[in-house]
Amino acid sequence: MTPALFIAGALGLVAVVEDLRRRRVPNWLTAAGAVGALSCAAWGGWHTLGSAAAGALVGFLILLPFHYFGSMGGGDVKLMAAYGALLGPSGILLAAVFAAVFGGIWAAVALISNPRAQAIAYAPAIVLGALVSLLGGGS
Repeated sequence: MTPALFIAGALGLVAVVEDLRRRRVPNWLTAAGAVGALSCAAWGGWHTLGSAAAGALVGFLILLPFHYFGSMGGGDVKLMAAYGALLGPSGILLAAVFAAVFGGIWAAVALISNPRAQAIAYAPAIVLGALVSLLGGGS
């Protein structure tokens, strides 16, 4: 198991449990994920560190408008940024597409099972999207 896969799995497991249980993704978790991802990238030199930083920025900016308009929590935005540091800019864009698909399915199931549902925990969709992208979803 690679360090990136370990970080992605641990980050995802805790984020999903916290989001389903408390409807929050804690700052300490997303910060630890981002630091771990940037630390792994630093071993590859300046180029990989720059790619990881760019991925974190892209991941943050992808979901920021949803948070700004009140349809997504800040923890989800920071979780996507942490995964962006692991995946790089192109990987996090692919992960966002997969997360949107998984999130749509999750929302449909939630509405079918409870027509009064107003919101879903989005961390499971982000985690699945990121893991699919990390494991070669674009190949």
